[in-house]
Amino acid sequence: MQERHSNRKQYFDEQGLTTAKHVIPYLADLKTIDANTSILEIGCGEAGNLKPFLDMGCRCVGIDISEGRIANGKKFFAGHPHEDKLELIAEDIYDTESPEEFDIIISRDVIEHIPNQEVFMERCRDFMKPDGLYFIGFPPWHNPFGGHQQLLKHKLFSKLPYFHIIPRSMYKGLLKMIGESDAKIEGMLEIYDTRITIDRLNRILKKSNYSVLKKTMWFFNPNYETKFGLKPRKQIGLLSATPLLRNFFVTAAYYVVRANK
Repeated sequence: MQERHSNRKQYFDEQGLTTAKHVIPYLADLKTIDANTSILEIGCGEAGNLKPFLDMGCRCVGIDISEGRIANGKKFFAGHPHEDKLELIAEDIYDTESPEEFDIIISRDVIEHIPNQEVFMERCRDFMKPDGLYFIGFPPWHNPFGGHQQLLKHKLFSKLPYFHIIPRSMYKGLLKMIGESDAKIEGMLEIYDTRITIDRLNRILKKSNYSVLKKTMWFFNPNYETKFGLKPRKQIGLLSATPLLRNFFVTAAYYVVRANK
């Protein structure tokens, strides 16, 4: 496990840097973002992705099921010049009554953790203005670390690509064999069970009646620039044109979608 996975402030700062440098420009091609824009982050954690939007004076709301992470977020934002325009809520979005509608929704590195993604995408429509945009960024399942094995404590297996795609029973047995805790194994199996591929997301979006306005498959995840100093690289050529190859070498997929009313 890398330090950023246990140091929540570092993770918060890294989220903000990536969103400021890559996500906001990606969205700005489709919608003006200024102090009049309302932003909702679903599965916000400590809401690091919201910070650059709040810096711009946007109204920002973050929702996460973890009370602890919401509490951390409130600490990290304490004293921010636009703190009065921020609301962080510890709640399941399915429990939200009379949802407010937003100009932009973001979910970065979230959808791969959510069960019943078809139901989730239907629910998200309730939070979108008629012309609202939804940014979804995620690491597809078949990429080298699509199982989030970098979270493991084992020094070798936390750096070993692709082994997460073996059958579930073998995967569980392997995690036990290398000495991971029961809690860690449960968490890794949750990711295994909620895994999502590019093709599956495409099918969900079509079934849920979303239009894809913009889509990019990244060979080098834009977040790698913040983490490792690697410049983002899009997939091109044979990798991009061949789905079987593409799926194993997309480290991040960026989508901007709109719900068809």
